[in-house]
Formats: sequence, structure tokens, C-alpha cells
Amino acid sequence: MKKFSSIEDIEAPEGLIKLALDQKSNPHELSQLGKNKTLGLLFFNPSLRTRMSTQKAAMNLGMDVIVMNLNSDSWTLEFEDGSTMNSESQEHIREAAAVISQYCDIIGVRTFPSFNDREEDYSEVVLNGFVKHASVPIISLESATRHPLQSLADMMTIEEHKVKKKPKIVLSWVPHPKALPQAVANSFVEWAKEGDFDLVITHPNGFELEGSITNGVEVVSDQAEAFKDADFIYAKNWSSYEDYGKIGEDLNDWMISPERMAITNQGKFMHCLPVRRNVVVHDDVIDSQNSLVIEQAENRIYAAQAVLIKMLNDEN
Repeated sequence: MKKFSSIEDIEAPEGLIKLALDQKSNPHELSQLGKNKTLGLLFFNPSLRTRMSTQKAAMNLGMDVIVMNLNSDSWTLEFEDGSTMNSESQEHIREAAAVISQYCDIIGVRTFPSFNDREEDYSEVVLNGFVKHASVPIISLESATRHPLQSLADMMTIEEHKVKKKPKIVLSWVPHPKALPQAVANSFVEWAKEGDFDLVITHPNGFELEGSITNGVEVVSDQAEAFKDADFIYAKNWSSYEDYGKIGEDLNDWMISPERMAITNQGKFMHCLPVRRNVVVHDDVIDSQNSLVIEQAENRIYAAQAVLIKMLNDEN
């Protein structure tokens, strides 16, 4: 595997999920696979779970890890070819990616959207710049439009906790005071569409995701209707795709409450974290026995570990 940026890069998603679950049962089984190999983690944005879980995964495989915060620890990068670099940018992605490839055997890149230009954000300028100009495999640690490591961990979590063959999963929009990417929601829908699930998306009018992603998925604008008999509730805010970057106002009733969860089939609560308590979800829901948020976070280790194994094995 030379690139992991979306489910499109995986020939057999079910096999990758199984590999991740196998690693969870024996995380040090391949502790020599990454010996004398280096993973570089490049962060253009803050991170907690992604940073620590990916480092832990690499350590489980015997890899060394170099972490750099690009916005504070290095030169500002230019991504446009043919540009005259007489302003803020001091280094071009062509040289930067090539140089980092000399130091690292695999590179992970995390970047968020600007919300200034939807077309530019969805073209994935930063991530694709590294894919194009690096000579080693690239892992997306979240990009402007996708978060595949999170989705892989989510699929692991559902596989571990489902009690029937085809569970009903609801992806629910929730309130948030800041503009957030569509990345987690986009990825979750794409991965869930590949599984044997009854998938429903619920959101207020004006918060539709990009059409090619939700094609074939039931979308309901009434949250209570969507929650009926659900086995899993995945809560996530995203800003508007159509009115790009717009946040919801006066939509506090979309918060996940105990009353909403009571409509479900003893539904499990999921969220990628970090989460704003009593804005996104009521304390009584996230602190309940049906909350899986800590399990999801743990599974981020083994999701990253499975991807690293694939890349290391392809290299050997």
C-alpha cells in the first residue's frame, strides 16, 4: 500500500478491519516488523488521539517516530507550482516532501480545511502535494475531506459491539459553536456503505453532505424518526457543504439527549472525540454504559497499526 487517504485505497476493507482486530488481540506480535524504520508524523493542526495512537502503533511494530508541527517547527510551505515565492512561504513542497522522504520510510500528514474555498479544500492541496512529491508511502492522519484512520477504528468498534448481523446505524448531525470539517462524516459514510449495515443519516436542512458520498443512503431530517430502533448512534457535527463553512444556529435540540437515546434499540453512543459536553451530547449519555467513545479511541491504535503493517509489508 503506497497511500492511505480514503477507503478507495483499500482493496479489501473487511480484511483490513480483521487485521486491525487481530493486532488488538496481540499488539506486539510483529514487534520486529518496523525495526530500523522511521515514521514521520507531520501536523498542520492540533491532535491528541491521532498523534498518540499512531505513535503507539509504530512503537508496537518497532518503528522509530519523528513528530513535527509544521506551522510552528518548520518553514512555511508553498504548494502551488510555478509560484514566485516572494511572500510568506519559504520552502516548496517539492523539496520538502523529497527531503522528508530521505529521513522517513512512511509519512503521516494531518491537515484541515480552510473553509475559504470549497473547491480548493476538496482538491486536498496539502495531502496530495505530499502524495505527489514524496517517494515513500503517505498516510492521511485526517485531511480536509476524509479521516480514514478514524473510520477504520469506528468499523472495528461496531464489529466488536454489534449484536445482530445487520445493525441499524444512524449518523446524526449535532450542534457545535465552531465550523468543523465534513471529513469524519464523509469517511464514516463511505466506510459504512461498504459494510452490511442499515445506514441512516439525519441532519437539519442545509447540512447535506456532498451528493456522491451519500448517494444510495437514506437521509432523514427528523432526528427522532431516524433514531427509532437504532443500534448505534454516531454523533458528529459538520459545517454546511452547500453554504460552505456555515454553522448551525438555534439548533440546540439536535444535541444527543437521554430522551433521544431512549427511542433507540438500547443504542450504543459513538463519537470520534474531542466532544463538547452538553453541547454535542448530554453528560448522562456519554457517561452511560452504552457509550463507546473510549473504546473507539483505543481502537485508533490498532487501526493505525494495521495500515502501517500493510505499508511495511509492501515495502519488503
